[in-house]
Amino acid sequence: MDGHRRRGACPRPHCVRRVELNQIVTPGVTTYKGLPGPVVCDYWTREQSAARYDDGETFQIERVEMVGNTGTYLDTPYHRFAHGHDLAGLPLERVAGVLVMIVRRPFAEGLAVDADAFAGRPIRGRAVLVHTGWDAHWGTPAYFDDHPFLTESAARLLADEGAAVVGIDSHNIDDTRAMRRPVHTALLGGGVPIVEHLTNLDAVADGARFYAVPPRFQGVGTFPVRAFAELP
Repeated sequence: MDGHRRRGACPRPHCVRRVELNQIVTPGVTTYKGLPGPVVCDYWTREQSAARYDDGETFQIERVEMVGNTGTYLDTPYHRFAHGHDLAGLPLERVAGVLVMIVRRPFAEGLAVDADAFAGRPIRGRAVLVHTGWDAHWGTPAYFDDHPFLTESAARLLADEGAAVVGIDSHNIDDTRAMRRPVHTALLGGGVPIVEHLTNLDAVADGARFYAVPPRFQGVGTFPVRAFAELP
């Protein structure tokens, strides 16, 4: 093997390289301050399994208890609006293989990402991903406060211009210092799903393909996803 090959580079011509854009969910991890972390325990242990099967084969089944806002998760319109579609109604074309449009706004340059960040960029049908670098604070108390966010005018622009999905590598796409959620209202009201708590967006550029597919739960508006990108 070529010892000088760049780490993560595709070893064969024309193969697809994938980058994880999701945070790893661990038992008890706090994703959103004030909400409980996930609880993971055995429902069926390997010892129970060995006693059940004739040849002593072992299997394990977990019981997982968690809120939908855990790890890297996707919001559907039902999260905000009682009449909006839920996870079961989410069109796959909004969250699977969607062409990426990346916006880079380092948090050190300011927390508010306004409409000017998206002006003149291709938005319609794109996965608009906002890279702020805030994911560096994941797992620390600093992650939850004074984080980057989109402005209401930015959200209205993205909804009006037909973004397929909008994601950010921050604690919330809204400014949580105020008890209003205008960005959620504008995007979800326009049928645009939201993905929060992304990571590794520094590895993604325009032209990548974005995936963030949740299970088809009826009556559920928010759920964790294994978000990733396929790089050209």
